[in-house]
Amino acid sequence: MHFVKWQACGNDFVFVNGLEENLEEVTKHTKEICDRHFGIGADGIIFILPSHKADLKMRIFNSDGSEAEMCGNGIRAFAKWAMELGLVKNHKISVETGAGILYPEVLDNGLVRVDMGKPHLSASEIPSVGFGDGPVIDKTLESEANGKSYQVTCVSMGNPHCIIFVDDVESVDVTGEGPNLEKDSHFPKKTNVEFVEQLSDSHFRMRVWERGAGVTMACGTGTCATVVAAILNGKVSKSADVTLDGGRLHIEWDGNPESHVFMTGPAEKVFEGNYPL
Repeated sequence: MHFVKWQACGNDFVFVNGLEENLEEVTKHTKEICDRHFGIGADGIIFILPSHKADLKMRIFNSDGSEAEMCGNGIRAFAKWAMELGLVKNHKISVETGAGILYPEVLDNGLVRVDMGKPHLSASEIPSVGFGDGPVIDKTLESEANGKSYQVTCVSMGNPHCIIFVDDVESVDVTGEGPNLEKDSHFPKKTNVEFVEQLSDSHFRMRVWERGAGVTMACGTGTCATVVAAILNGKVSKSADVTLDGGRLHIEWDGNPESHVFMTGPAEKVFEGNYPL
């Protein structure tokens, strides 16, 4: 199997050209391919595939073998690799994902700006239960696992996110608290968990526990959800920068539920090779 390793703010992926490799055969080995000691090492595997609805289709499998709807960091790398392979000619392309069709654009400075679509704010769309039917903004969650109380705001960017604003994000035990919240019964499809500290009027620090992957250095959809949550809670208006363990992203949203979220950030190729299946 030929692969290319990409990273975007430290969120790393094994990219496979699904036009040449068999997806089902590769995904049988997802866990071993993503293993950082015995495999290539990655947060997930992303396939470039043909699409009848868009220029190309992206499918992503987490390191635990589960399939995710979308990946914000991954789609930036996807766009750059698709251009490198000559599969697309324009700098702005359409990509079919499990969260709908999204539109990344490779900018002249090498960064990628992605139209991430509308945020989903109602409980049924996230999905979440036990918070009522409307938006889940600054609601109290009593953890079944550790008995702790959290003030949460929940947003879906095609995949579910639970955002928790804290005074000191570096003091949070993400590996201890993240998995409990990921599997909490309030989230029937599990959830990604973001712990967020506000550093200034338009700058946040975020750490993330990703559903199906654990602690990662960055999460693009989670960063979008974080800024949406910050705007909904009146902490910022229209745009903000978010510093992650692996880098920095810029997010824009005007606060209108019908408006799209835009994410801008880097993506870099690390290496490529062949992996025996």
